Amino acid sequence: MKSFFSFIILLVFSVTQAQSVLSPSKQILLTFGFAEKGKPIYTVVYKNKPVILQSYLGITLKEGTDLAADFQMVDSKTSTFNETWQPVLGEQSNIVNHYNELTIALSQVGTGRKMNIIFRVFDEGVAFRYDFPLQKDLNYFTIKEEVTEFNLTDNHKVFWLPGDFDSNEYIYQESLFSEIDTKKVDLNNGIGMKSIAGQFIVQAPLMMKSKDNTYLNIFEAAVVNYPLMHLDVDVTKLSLKSHLVPNAIGDKANLRTPCVSPWRTIMVSNDARDIVGSKMILNLNEPSKIDDTSWIKPMKYVGIWWEMHVGKSTWDYAGSQNAQNKPEDVLKPTGKHGATTANTKRYIDFAATNGFDGVLVEGWNVGWEEWFGNRKEEVFDFVTPYPDFDLKEVNDYAKSKGIKMIMHHETSASVSNYERHLDRAFNLMKDYGYQAVKTGYVGWIIPRGEFHDGQSMVNHYLHVAKRAAEYQIMVNSHESSRPTGVHRTYPNYICAEAARGNEFNAWSVGNPPMHETILPFTRLLGGPMDYTPGIFEIKMSAYDKTKTAQVHTTLAKQLALYITMYSPLQMAADLPENYEKYLDAFQFIKDVAVDWQESKYLEAEPGDYITVARKAKGKETWFLGAITDENARDTEIKCDFLSSNKKYQVTIYEDGKDASWNVNPKSYAIKTIQVTNKSKIKLHLAPGGGTAIRFLPIN
Repeated sequence: MKSFFSFIILLVFSVTQAQSVLSPSKQILLTFGFAEKGKPIYTVVYKNKPVILQSYLGITLKEGTDLAADFQMVDSKTSTFNETWQPVLGEQSNIVNHYNELTIALSQVGTGRKMNIIFRVFDEGVAFRYDFPLQKDLNYFTIKEEVTEFNLTDNHKVFWLPGDFDSNEYIYQESLFSEIDTKKVDLNNGIGMKSIAGQFIVQAPLMMKSKDNTYLNIFEAAVVNYPLMHLDVDVTKLSLKSHLVPNAIGDKANLRTPCVSPWRTIMVSNDARDIVGSKMILNLNEPSKIDDTSWIKPMKYVGIWWEMHVGKSTWDYAGSQNAQNKPEDVLKPTGKHGATTANTKRYIDFAATNGFDGVLVEGWNVGWEEWFGNRKEEVFDFVTPYPDFDLKEVNDYAKSKGIKMIMHHETSASVSNYERHLDRAFNLMKDYGYQAVKTGYVGWIIPRGEFHDGQSMVNHYLHVAKRAAEYQIMVNSHESSRPTGVHRTYPNYICAEAARGNEFNAWSVGNPPMHETILPFTRLLGGPMDYTPGIFEIKMSAYDKTKTAQVHTTLAKQLALYITMYSPLQMAADLPENYEKYLDAFQFIKDVAVDWQESKYLEAEPGDYITVARKAKGKETWFLGAITDENARDTEIKCDFLSSNKKYQVTIYEDGKDASWNVNPKSYAIKTIQVTNKSKIKLHLAPGGGTAIRFLPIN
């Protein structure tokens, strides 16, 4: 074995000073060395086959000599780490964190500057970061770019989003690597940010599949005080290179030693289930910095939200035409305002009757008449309600029903304004017993020139979570940068949107059926997503006969999403009256858990299908979700994940025989059977369909 890996090292490196480290399973080999002129390089081999060819490492600086060449190795050391830890909320109650580590200490000839490169090799992939020790000649410094490369071995199939420093709310593209071209993508199919439109810039995480069925995923973890990493694409060389998001004057990261970069990650496996089920990103983040986490609870909620998306009501009280240049006390209501005291009480009643935890109310506070697109710095104060929303009356009523209210803070991307008001807003929440806040960042960032994915905004999102923790408030951010596992460190950062959510199905071309089969391999690797599933009225023509928009799934698939799209904060997003038409199907949403003891990924193929079984925390009840893309699918599921000494009553919510996402999406059937862990269940998933199952022990 030792001589074989020595041969592999010689094969991929024609250099000296090569250092290597194996994964605990010995299936992955990471090798570090130097190319010409002392340039650091690395390779990755999986099951004796290269998956990342010789690729450069390093940093370019705004001032002084770049940290990318003229290095010599002054020390190297290896170590092994193996722990099992317990997340506050999660897909697993116990997470194994096992890796072998290689640390390379570098010194730059001529400048004497020090930089370490730390590699960690897990059974599911490789991670590395740059470590800058405290030193006189590198105190304050500005990063211009990373040299970090990922040189591929073949023309893989890829699932990608076009580069946009302000939005990740796009439809995933599926193509060969050589066919990536963001100029052919409609950058307005998101929310119209169009920050860059670089011809060959894509967003991380990037999911890939080789011709020999090896799955690769390039991402990052623990992005703290640093911009997010996008990827420059060289379709000719089959190469990717770091592209950090700049600030308003073009700098990438302003740092002070000692400091570290985020982890750059490469997941690799012959089994797609290993990628989607990996906890590597989470493991690369620091343990919780919140000592008392007893107040951080999972929540299932309803809210005044979807009715605005479908046009039944509005966020604003007076309408933009009536409100222009008028003070709040002379605003005249349009009669369509959704966040009224009476309407909120209706949702509170619905939540209490059906066993939900909370109610979200959007549009409760003044300012919505002029919030979007006007680039005004001060729109919201986050404490002043509209005249038809009585904070105390709503709070008292919710408390009498045992319901927690979820606050909404839309910032209109005016970040400095939000930070000025943050403590007053959180104090108001504490006064009225709000335990969670949904923040929003729609629009171009103010201060002007900053990006959603830049260093200052990354710091802002984390600042809000840290400040919220001091008030024992949970945070659900929308239109934020994508998470990178930081919810391990701040578990009150309970979830985020940070991708194209279910709302796009109400008023745009929507999300294609394959969309939800890709998200678990990309966005969800970094943390839970508030996707807002559970839409039963599929076609928007039900609200306006002229509308052609629709949800691109069957009703049964909307149920399955509660399992396949992990979040400890799950919304029953549709209108109460729509659930009352389908109470038998709605029962699954009432029953489904949102915090898990164990999760088993039974089947997975990015862009095609995914099947997940999860055990409710502290219970013997299991739930299963299976979804497919635009193609119908038949499969058979083994029940061997169940306990061996029990029998289960199984309720199956499945697509009807004539169901399909585009023709008959609301056709579903419900059946009940009994199984043991020896049983098998045959599933039929309609085009754009799914199946949701509850396993209830009966002995």
